Amino acid sequence: MKTIAIDFETANEQRASACSVGLAWIENGQVTRVEERLIRPKDMRFSSFNIAIHGIRPEQVEDAGEFPEVMDEFADDFAGATMIAHNAAFDFSVWRSSLDAYRQPYPSLTYLCSLKMAQKVWPHFPSHRLNVIADHLGLRFVHHNAAEDAAVCAAAALDIARTLKVASVAAIPGKIGMKPGRFVGHSYEPCTCRMK
Repeated sequence: MKTIAIDFETANEQRASACSVGLAWIENGQVTRVEERLIRPKDMRFSSFNIAIHGIRPEQVEDAGEFPEVMDEFADDFAGATMIAHNAAFDFSVWRSSLDAYRQPYPSLTYLCSLKMAQKVWPHFPSHRLNVIADHLGLRFVHHNAAEDAAVCAAAALDIARTLKVASVAAIPGKIGMKPGRFVGHSYEPCTCRMK
C-alpha cells in the first residue's frame, strides 16, 4: 500500500497557480524519500504576498515544467496511492484546479488530511499548524518549503498512527471516524472527520 504526503505552494491567490510541489513517501513505518519540483504556472503571475510566504520568484520557475509535465513524472506513484496533506482541502483543490486548467483527468487515489487527524488526536495543542506539530515531533524544518512541509506531514501521520497504536497510516481513519477523500473520474469526494 503506497502512502505519499504532498504539499503545494502557489504563485498567487488562484488555486491553479502551483509553483512548487513537495512529496514524501512513507514505507514500512518511515519516510523513505522526499522530492521537490518547481512548477511553471500557466499564468506566470506571482503575488508579493505569496512570494513573502514561500520565497519562490518567477525567474526561478522560468525553465521548470508546467503542471502536467511535473506531475506526470510521479503518475505511477500516485496510481492507487493513499495521499496525505496538511489541510488537504487546500492542497487537493490546488491539484484539481490545476488539472482542470489543463483539461487533464484526475488520477485515481484516496487522500487523508493530517490537519484533521492532528485536531482529533491532539486536541490539547494550542494550534495544529505544521510548525507547532514539528516542534512536538522535535523536528526542525523550513516552513512553506513544499518538500519540508510534505516531510513533516508524513512524520506527523506516522506519529499519529503510533499514538493510536495502528499498524499503518491507512488504518488511522477507522480509529478516528474519518472518511477519506477520493479523486474519482473527473470529480472528487472531500475528506471529512466527525469531530466528536
